[in-house]
Amino acid sequence: MSAPRLATVWLDGCSGCHMSFLDTDDALLELAGLCTVVYSPLVDAKEFPEEVDVTLVEGSVSTVEDEEKITKVRGRTRILVSLGDCAVTGNVPAMRTPFPLEEVLHRAYVETAQLNPGPPTKVIPRLLPRVRPVHEVVPVDVVIPGCPPPAGAILETVKALLAGQMPRVAELTRFGR
Repeated sequence: MSAPRLATVWLDGCSGCHMSFLDTDDALLELAGLCTVVYSPLVDAKEFPEEVDVTLVEGSVSTVEDEEKITKVRGRTRILVSLGDCAVTGNVPAMRTPFPLEEVLHRAYVETAQLNPGPPTKVIPRLLPRVRPVHEVVPVDVVIPGCPPPAGAILETVKALLAGQMPRVAELTRFGR
C-alpha cells in the first residue's frame, strides 16, 4: 500500500500557518516517513494533483483565483483541513469586506500611490467583492483554529489524519455539507 498523500495550499493570508507547520522542526522528518508531500508552496509542484488524502489550506478566499483553486483542491482531496483563522473565519483579509471594493482599490492604488496611480490590470488576480472563509466556498472536514495555530496542534492533527484517526486537538466539522 502506498503512503498517504499530503498537500498544503496557501490562499490569501500571511504564510504564518505554513511557518507554524515548519516549526514542528525534527517532527517534519517523522512526517516525511508517514506520507508523500505531493503539493505545497514549500515544494516545486505546479499543478494540484488528483487523489490527495489530506490537504491543509491556509488563507481566506479573496480572489477569483483563490475561488478556482479551492474548488479544484476540494474536488481532488479526501480530507480538507482549514488551517488557521484566515481559512476558518476570513480573519485579517476579511477586514476589507465591509467596504465597497471600488473604495478599497481607490484607497490602496490611487490615494496612497507614489508612482503609477491606479488599480493594477495585469498579474494581480481579480478581487472578489467579499472575502470568505473556506467553508463558505467548499465543504471542510477539519478545522484547526489559531493565528497561527500552534505547531503541536498542526502536527498532532496531521499525524492522526494520516493514520486514519480522528484528531484530538482540532475541531471536527462538516462545514458546507
